[in-house]
Amino acid sequence: MTPLRVFIVADDPLARAGLASLLNGPSAATVVGQEAAGADLPGAPAAADPDVIVWDLGQDPASALEHLAIMDTSGAPVVALVPHEADAAGAIAAGARGVLPRDIESGPLLAALQAVAQGMVVVDPALVSALLPAADRHRDRISPALAEDLTPRELEVLQLLADGLSNKQMAQRLGVSEHTVKFHVNAILSKLDAHSRTEAVTRAARLGLIIL
Repeated sequence: MTPLRVFIVADDPLARAGLASLLNGPSAATVVGQEAAGADLPGAPAAADPDVIVWDLGQDPASALEHLAIMDTSGAPVVALVPHEADAAGAIAAGARGVLPRDIESGPLLAALQAVAQGMVVVDPALVSALLPAADRHRDRISPALAEDLTPRELEVLQLLADGLSNKQMAQRLGVSEHTVKFHVNAILSKLDAHSRTEAVTRAARLGLIIL
């Protein structure tokens, strides 16, 4: 599998170095550029041609959100790393396609970046309540650990489920056997605590894991 091309934006050089260390694995991702959210940023991502941009908003995200809102990312989706739950809505409003906590670990981060690069919207379960109207915060709660357990392949199958594809159609699309697709579907139902495909898609949509 071709490594995911990731561009890092963070004002703090230590934060940039830390993210690069998390992402530069053997094959999962390649960091193709790094920059602070300043005057040199606008042209940098386009020159690096990334698949996705990971943007650390830092401890004072107001300025970073201003840059994000006006920046042309040249088609590369942005995953924002937020310091507080209250910053999640601002990141989405500024154009981020994914919102994760700043202290996220390597595995969930890579899975989220892969999903966003494939066209999905990803919101960490711990941040979902900040994006919901108050009336919805008491309904259909899902354990925060569940969405993190979904693998990149399961997220891909989940989106195909949302698109209404059958097991046979998904197998043809993914180049795998129907048995393998059935295995992924059963894993998704289990992890989302769903009893049907429709229920899984509904819960995944509430979490922001898929686009309907």
